[in-house]
Amino acid sequence: MSRVAQAFWITSPGRGELREVALPVPGEDEVLVRALWSGVSRGTESLVFRGEVPESQYRAMRAPFQEGEFPGPVKYGYLGVGVVEEGPAPLLGRTVFCLHPHQTRYVVPASAVIPVPDAVPAARAVLAGTVETAVNALWDAAPLLGDRIAVVGAGMVGCAVAAVLARYPALRVQLVDTDPARAATAEALGVPFALPGEALDGCDLVVHASATGAGLTRALELLAPEGTVIELSWYGDRQVSLPLGEAFHSRRLVVRSSQVGAVSPARRARRGFADRLALALDLLADPAFDALITGESAFEDLPQVMPRLASGALPALCHRIRYGDGAARE
Repeated sequence: MSRVAQAFWITSPGRGELREVALPVPGEDEVLVRALWSGVSRGTESLVFRGEVPESQYRAMRAPFQEGEFPGPVKYGYLGVGVVEEGPAPLLGRTVFCLHPHQTRYVVPASAVIPVPDAVPAARAVLAGTVETAVNALWDAAPLLGDRIAVVGAGMVGCAVAAVLARYPALRVQLVDTDPARAATAEALGVPFALPGEALDGCDLVVHASATGAGLTRALELLAPEGTVIELSWYGDRQVSLPLGEAFHSRRLVVRSSQVGAVSPARRARRGFADRLALALDLLADPAFDALITGESAFEDLPQVMPRLASGALPALCHRIRYGDGAARE
């Protein structure tokens, strides 16, 4: 077997290329994974590709197996699915998820991969990292029976949150976005859709994921008195204006951040990262999540695809990357 792989590197803001990578022989507690699929997390990876990670966040934004430094050259990404070709016997031949950048083969600790359940197709499992973000956000949000909830922003993360919420009993959930085309995605996920001006107000909880100041402002407007906005958007180096005058204080509104880099305090004492990711993979047994995958390209085309994704010329929620013939057979 060749000990050389190919990886996608961001060479400088707005530019990327494929580079050869020498693979080590796996150690006793390591695995060699052959990539089947990876996913481009369009929001975060586009910010990284454009060089918009603030210097103050370089450390916080590091991916688990990142190489290089922001703004570049850097190897970045975290939605990988592959098959274990070498490693401990219980994992040999298993399809696994790993938070690894886009690369044809890679060696990682065995503890860094998690088997994909038999009920989850490998091609869908690339969504595990995004659904994990949704799980963490809802642990933070702690919705209650009968809550009126809006999710503002029908991007990859917002749709994942709405999809999970739609499977809660006795909630009023609505997905809100400025793009009317997202109505079809919402329907596939089983969630009512509304344009911002038509959204139902009086919400106990709003999850905001549009990464725009206008979206966050609308999220506050949709709240009932003493309601809470869970802020999932990451703005990179952009400044956001927010109307904290007007009725913000008299209505006793709350804006609270949620970020997947740490397990929610609500579950931290009893759940770890592996537990959270395993739950996300279990949820992906539902084929409705396929609506979040809106395009597919070959790995070899990634240097040409990423600029189009980052600029918005290629609209996408999750854009899936295919590795050779092996992925096609999964």
